[in-house]
Amino acid sequence: MAGLVLRRDRHASVFTYDEKTFAVTQSMKDAYNDNGYVLIRNVLNDAEMTKLKAGLESPGIQKHAYNTSDGSRDTRMVLWFHCGDDMTGAVASCEKIAGTMEKLMGGDEVYHLSSKLLMKAPQTGGSFLWHQDYGYFYKWGYMYPNNASVFIAIDDCNLDNGCLQVLRGSHKMGRVDHIPVGKQLSADPERVEEAKKRLDLIAVDMKAGDVLYFNSNLLHCSGPNKSNSRRWSYVIAYNERSNLSYMTKGHLQYTPHPLYTPLVKVPNSKLITCDGVITDQKWFLKAEEDKARD
Repeated sequence: MAGLVLRRDRHASVFTYDEKTFAVTQSMKDAYNDNGYVLIRNVLNDAEMTKLKAGLESPGIQKHAYNTSDGSRDTRMVLWFHCGDDMTGAVASCEKIAGTMEKLMGGDEVYHLSSKLLMKAPQTGGSFLWHQDYGYFYKWGYMYPNNASVFIAIDDCNLDNGCLQVLRGSHKMGRVDHIPVGKQLSADPERVEEAKKRLDLIAVDMKAGDVLYFNSNLLHCSGPNKSNSRRWSYVIAYNERSNLSYMTKGHLQYTPHPLYTPLVKVPNSKLITCDGVITDQKWFLKAEEDKARD
């Protein structure tokens, strides 16, 4: 679109993690509420990232991968519903991930809704169309957008390999209608184009270990991977305990997933002591079970 400026957010919602001093401050909460997201750099250190990568690359995770399509290109993904008592689960349960997300959302009890690994292959990895995560959660029967997502960069993310792009403040628009495109849901293109005229379009450049915490109504997308390197991300969704799905077995759009399961938060030190992957605890979603696009 003529006149559209793609910006890199260097100030308003960007913070840096320090293991010794980190706390969720009022400025972080204000940025999350005003802009719809907070980017915190260096949340996972090199040792933690090495262990997390090993878990995500393990055969136990990879055998559950299936393709999602933007209508022309595929991206491999794995989605599961239980954290599990392993490295991937420790990341989803630890204070600097789950605890930070809970505080940014307002402090009410949250639980793990889903985890997914998104794998954009070099040169061929597809796009994710403009959408709100609540566009999917709504289809799962969640009445309110009292949910949020955490995007962990497993590899460096930039425009060349398909980093996230967000419309800053778009969460204040409320839920936008979504339509199926390929194997994804796409937010109403007309509404998105109008939003682009009013809101800053931010390219979220991230280094491995950086973490983006964002509201489920924030409009976001990502482009294809045009680089010669892979672009992987680990995305964890949380939901407030009071916001349970009304869909149960027998509902036409029911996706087989657990309802409220308390999230037992673990100290950040668990990321060092925890090893391996325990796949029989995770409840992986099969491609044919995902009814969100029906």
